[in-house]
Amino acid sequence: MHELQVNVSKQTAKRKEIPYGLYDFGKLRAKNCVYVDKTRFIELLENESSDNHFLIRPRKFGKTLFLSVLEHYYDIRFKDKFQELFGDLYIGQNPTENANRYFVMRFNFSGIDTDDVESFKSSFTTAVKGSIVKFLRAHESIIEDINAQKKELNQINDVRGYIEFALDIIDSFGKKAYVIVDEYDHFANDIIAKGTVMSKVQFEKSVWANSITKDFYETLKIGAENVIDKIFITGITPIMLDDITSSFNIADNFSLETRYNEILGLTRDEVEWVMEQIQLDKSLISIDLEKMYDGYLFNRKAKNKLFNSTMIMNYFKGLQDSGKDFEDFVDENLKTDYGRLENLFNKHKNKQKIRQLIENNSINGVVTKKFPMKFIHEDKNFDSLLFYMGLVTIDNSDPTRFALKVPNISVKTMFWEYIEQMLTQEIEGLSLENDMYLDVIRNLAYDNEYKSFFEYFSKNVVSYLSNRDLQNTVEKDMKFLLLPMFINSNYYFTYSEIENSSGYSDVYLQRNHLHPDAISEWVFELKYVKQSEASEQKIIDAKKNEAITQLRSYKSSNMFKNRTDVRYLAVVFVGKTDYFVEEVF
Repeated sequence: MHELQVNVSKQTAKRKEIPYGLYDFGKLRAKNCVYVDKTRFIELLENESSDNHFLIRPRKFGKTLFLSVLEHYYDIRFKDKFQELFGDLYIGQNPTENANRYFVMRFNFSGIDTDDVESFKSSFTTAVKGSIVKFLRAHESIIEDINAQKKELNQINDVRGYIEFALDIIDSFGKKAYVIVDEYDHFANDIIAKGTVMSKVQFEKSVWANSITKDFYETLKIGAENVIDKIFITGITPIMLDDITSSFNIADNFSLETRYNEILGLTRDEVEWVMEQIQLDKSLISIDLEKMYDGYLFNRKAKNKLFNSTMIMNYFKGLQDSGKDFEDFVDENLKTDYGRLENLFNKHKNKQKIRQLIENNSINGVVTKKFPMKFIHEDKNFDSLLFYMGLVTIDNSDPTRFALKVPNISVKTMFWEYIEQMLTQEIEGLSLENDMYLDVIRNLAYDNEYKSFFEYFSKNVVSYLSNRDLQNTVEKDMKFLLLPMFINSNYYFTYSEIENSSGYSDVYLQRNHLHPDAISEWVFELKYVKQSEASEQKIIDAKKNEAITQLRSYKSSNMFKNRTDVRYLAVVFVGKTDYFVEEVF
């Protein structure tokens, strides 16, 4: 594999534009937008022994743009623009023999109606026909009498017939087809996200034996015997892989291969190069880019961790448009996408998994290459689903265990917003509307006044716990209730069990870039004494002394040593009404 050579020292004469939301490679190049060269992977894919390829990546990772690159590279209609499009890129200087030799057909299965089985069949059929119509229009300068071809197409009413019609046209030119399938699993994820018993039945009838989906992939497989030369399929999850195998078992899945770790997303060097190309004023950057957007790995042996390209481009665009006033460092579009998993999160075992992940920053996990829908709730498959969705990534910090962790603060923020919703649903009467507690958090940040915060927390959060809840409450439960309060306040970045040279602190509140004048950062060590032990002062004192000892150890650690802007609080909750707070100096 060829290593990408990124020049980070020479600034361009003309500033490149940020292509946020632009996925058409031709338009991107015409508009002088920055493009991180991933074309070396075209050569790598061609050198594979197979011609049919499958790749999964999280949302907003650049899949659709990469498919557009493939389309512009392979489609015969762009032959005269090859130098314009690719001349300064790796593949332009190292073209393969297949450049611009195919008729490219693209299918996109986002937006399919999944209300019921019949609606799905109709919508899926319409989508396939629409893709063939787009294919005809795109190649109307090559295909003669396109209006007659459209009329003939309108006489067909099934998926298999639409594809065979297009392949016959391609074959009449003595050419081969390159087929691209985008969002192959979008409708399946929609069905699963409903979280109902009917969704399983609907999935079976839509995807399994004798389904219209099977017809689609069987037709591609048959076409690959003569007219179709190459196929590239991409999506978010492997949820359909097992179910379409019987009709389409000819694609190699490269999603977890080390050599394709960097095919999408951006390395740190590539991010630096982007900043140079768009001539970004780095003095505007007030966050740690790596902590906020980096961290993705798709193989534990891979060399470089990756930034989500949409997340980082959204941030850069915000800085250029609004300067230091830009506040939306978590892309709202991603929140919407991940919200589709809410029904899966609401399963009891899955809730426990999410809680463990948030509390400990990682979980022991397994990533499987494929799994059928009927086993989606098995532990290893739920772990895998979180991984493919981009909510967790591979933690390679410990070579002795395979673990998964939240990749960055942006994703962690999304998790905590879900946790906040979960708590308000589970604890009757509890409300975590941020306007109710914003004042006490502001007092904490700007006045170092912590007593009002814990008074508010005790009266308005802990007091809503039921007696049944209290029977099993431990320190981690207090932390789990406390942390969501800080998520939407924007005063602090919140860390749980953050590692330092002396151990793991319960809560670390790091100053948010939106509030650089906040006086202090905070470390809390939390303890809990059950109501049945509330009269035992020696138990309370022992818990308090334990917290104080731990805080003194953290204070002398490499992470906090000589920090004069960090304050330390030992907090002991007793039952549902009492608490003790002591600052450690």
